[in-house]
Formats: sequence, structure tokens, C-alpha cells
Amino acid sequence: MAMNSSQVKAQHLQQQNNMAGPGGTGWPRRNSQNSTPTTTVAEPQFPTTTGAINRIIKLYPLTNYIFGTKEPLFERDPSVPARFQRMRDEFEKIGMRRSVEGVLLVHEHGLPHVLLLQLGTTFFKLPGGELNPGEDEVEGLKRLLTETLGRLDGVKQEWHVEDIIGNWWRPNFEPPQYPYIPSHITKPKEHKRLFLVQLQDTALFGVPKNYKIVAAPLFELYDNSQGYGPIISSLPQALCRFEFIYM
Repeated sequence: MAMNSSQVKAQHLQQQNNMAGPGGTGWPRRNSQNSTPTTTVAEPQFPTTTGAINRIIKLYPLTNYIFGTKEPLFERDPSVPARFQRMRDEFEKIGMRRSVEGVLLVHEHGLPHVLLLQLGTTFFKLPGGELNPGEDEVEGLKRLLTETLGRLDGVKQEWHVEDIIGNWWRPNFEPPQYPYIPSHITKPKEHKRLFLVQLQDTALFGVPKNYKIVAAPLFELYDNSQGYGPIISSLPQALCRFEFIYM
């Protein structure tokens, strides 16, 4: 039977509706008998770790600490070339040198300061040094801190070693160190790890006579590798993830 124009138009619209998906998107509807049921995948829910994100560090006034003097503490090597020669000799016997340094923080005028050891007029360093073969990093750092800043009255110094805040590698027997291992280096010559040390509210430190203790504000260190070297000048960035509480 022939259909008039209205019937043809209605049949065409019905075909379009059958082909259209939900909401009239124009996508064909799947045959319910042949199609695979769709599964809604829920987005993963991550636990809230507010305590880990808001890492709180207590800073006490610089005036809470007493700095005495003790016998000089000399470097093991008389010169920089001698230091690298010893590093080369030890590398052949025991492999990569491991060293640790501690970042001790105080505050003055409501600003965070890092305690540095100053030798001469232009050389600054963090307290720490080389680990013995097989020595634990935290225990080794405590030993080195005691040797460098430990008191002399027989009272045991308590060191509270906290977070790792930096890793630096020396690719060759040369001064440059980097916060990563260069891609072409397979056997770095030294790995230096920096730890944050939480100071007690009061303490007595013994400073070697050939050193001075300096409290350097973070704003002085920032982007100042010419004055303090790349490691110390990077401390403001390494410490910015902490929340300081000024006691």
C-alpha cells in the first residue's frame, strides 16, 4: 500500500529515534542481547594524610643554646688534592664514599636560621662527615655530631634525627656535586645524605676552637651558591615543605 508524505516522514523519524542513543546523541543504540554490559568504575579514594603533609618542626630561640669551645677539629686531608686522592684510593678498596650531614635549625627575631660551621672567612659547612664502612646512617650522624658539637662535661648529648631532606652525588673525583646521578654516570664516587635534626629546647654545645658557629637565616642562603655552595644554598627549598612553630 502506498504511503503519503506524512506517513513517510513519520516512519523516517521513527527510524532515527531507534538509532539514536540516550538523550538523542545520534549514536546507535546497542542491541541489548549482543552488547556487553557497561561497568561503572569508581574513582579511587585516597586516604587523607594531613599529618604527613603538614610536617611540623619546632624551632627554639638561638638564645636558648650555649656554645662553649673545645680542642680544634682538623680535617683528615691537608689539601683538596689530597682529599680526592684518598677518595680515589678508598674507592678502589671499599667503593663509593657515604657521608651524612645534619641540618640544625633555630630561630631569631621570628625567622628560621641554620647552624653552620665556619672555617676561616669564606668556608661554611654543615656538621657531619664520612661514615665508616657498613655504619648505619643515623647512628653515624649522631656519632659525627657528637664529635663535632658534643659537650665536654661528660653529659651525653641527645640527637633527634628526623627526616631526610636531601641526597647529593659526586660523579667524579672532583668538587662538583649534584642532587641527582647524571645519566652517563654508573659509579658515583660519593653519596651525601642530609638529615633534619630536631634540637631540644635547650642545649650546651662544644665548638672546636678552629671553627665558629654561625646562625644563617634562610633568606641569606637562598640562591646564594656563590657564598655558601650549592648544597647549603638549596636548604630553603628543601625546608619549605615543613611548618615551623616558633617556641
